[in-house]
Amino acid sequence: MRLGGPTFDPAETPEQWIAALRKEGYSAAYAPKPAHAWPLDAKLCRAFEDAARQAGVVIAEVGAWSNPISPGADERKKALELCQQRLAIADALGARCCVNITGSRGLKWDGPNKDNLTQETFDLIVESTRQIVDAVKPSRTFYTLETMPWALPDSADSYLALLKAIDRKACAVHLDPVNLVNCPSRYYDTAALLRDCFAKLGPWVKSCHAKDILLHPKLTVHLDEVPPGKGGLDYKVFLQELRKLDPDTPLMLEHMKDADEYRAAAEHIRAVAQTAEVTLR
Repeated sequence: MRLGGPTFDPAETPEQWIAALRKEGYSAAYAPKPAHAWPLDAKLCRAFEDAARQAGVVIAEVGAWSNPISPGADERKKALELCQQRLAIADALGARCCVNITGSRGLKWDGPNKDNLTQETFDLIVESTRQIVDAVKPSRTFYTLETMPWALPDSADSYLALLKAIDRKACAVHLDPVNLVNCPSRYYDTAALLRDCFAKLGPWVKSCHAKDILLHPKLTVHLDEVPPGKGGLDYKVFLQELRKLDPDTPLMLEHMKDADEYRAAAEHIRAVAQTAEVTLR
């Protein structure tokens, strides 16, 4: 597997971008910001793709963060257009996937809502995902739905159900296991959660996010994102399960507060990999 994350030095050109990745010791990368152009700049995407290939770097994912199932017609329309744009960019870059959450039926694009887990919303997710994929028809990348604690997909089983219903070869899996830890029973057995996810979703996993989660001794239930090694996620099992997949599968650090925290998190994951006898590029 490959470890990646954000960079902090200037990365406006392919050369700067590769230098910044090398400084952090990453062999996987988020899509470079200059490639997020509108309209699509195919020449620029090709330059970044060539630089990545020559440096042995995998472009993990292009973010399309938006709400394609928004109850607001204008927001929904803009979100669908953004997702189509970013999926086309991912295809032009040769990225492993374009990732978004399914969205929310509430006012906050990524927030909880009583309607998020209904059959009606399931059907709306199927419709919106097909609309995105069918408009672009990617040949080298996949559109993926990030797992979430209060929106579909919120389990391996609900992800499988969505994949079957969407029924598009260009739709695959983005796994963020921390986002699935939404109750104490999952928190105290993340090893079982991870094994279940990889057993059921492994063939479709294109990229994963790396962070951690901490349960606080405060009523009623309080769970917070924290850096890897500061919470309860079983990283040894996480890495051992990832090892069973395509060796280019990226594990991408996210949501740290600064460069130092990212570097400490990367070192923690590398140390766990060494203990678990897992090769981490």
